[in-house]
Amino acid sequence: MLRSPRALLLDFGGVLADAPRQPPAPPELVRRLFDLIGGTVSAEQIAADVTEGGRAYARWRDDAGRSDDPVELPHAQVWANFVTGTWPGAARTAVEEAATPLAYAWAWRSEWQVRPGILEALRAAAVADLPMAVVSNALCGAAHRDFLATAGLSDLFVAEFYSDEAGLRKPNPRLAWLAADAVGIPIGDCWFVGDSVHRDVACARRAGAGAAILMRSPRTDREPSPPDLRPDARIEDGHGLLALLRQPGRVVAG
Repeated sequence: MLRSPRALLLDFGGVLADAPRQPPAPPELVRRLFDLIGGTVSAEQIAADVTEGGRAYARWRDDAGRSDDPVELPHAQVWANFVTGTWPGAARTAVEEAATPLAYAWAWRSEWQVRPGILEALRAAAVADLPMAVVSNALCGAAHRDFLATAGLSDLFVAEFYSDEAGLRKPNPRLAWLAADAVGIPIGDCWFVGDSVHRDVACARRAGAGAAILMRSPRTDREPSPPDLRPDARIEDGHGLLALLRQPGRVVAG
């Protein structure tokens, strides 16, 4: 039996919201880059470099996640390290100067949708006076913030912590500790809800969270599940989270 939580720490992608995979080089982003650098690199080359850059950044994220203290890269370094390395100097400088709005454009998903049952689960937790915080790895957390505000969810959270803003990446436990401090609840009394074994369950375990809840997501369905990183509960969506919170003896009324 899971001990009742006194707070919830929730991932963004795969938990609060999800979207179909976008093209590796979104045409709007390619056009924006082409215009920004005055056409000094062809649109075809930009698309190829953004595609390969996204893959290289993903490999770097995976490698960083296996370290003891994973950190996040500044926006300008992401572009320089993974996308613009072979571009003319003036083009690299132009991208570096616009690194954050460009990261926002790369991170934003017009197809994001709140996951089923999440609104009901969050509202029930709020009525039960469970403070909540977002704990998410993000290329640009500002895009996530804006989506949650547009979806009417922002007011339900005490705080939102994103890797690009904090300089820390899950499974670094310090990101979870920051969130626990923000909600004013010891981490051992918090449930950590995420969709990734390697990032979220590992972060919950390293941080000493009261429970690691794994929510199924198409983004992470094929992740292997190491025997030493098993969640305390598996759920399908927000309805499953609400059902967990409403089990007998829990703080959320049925």
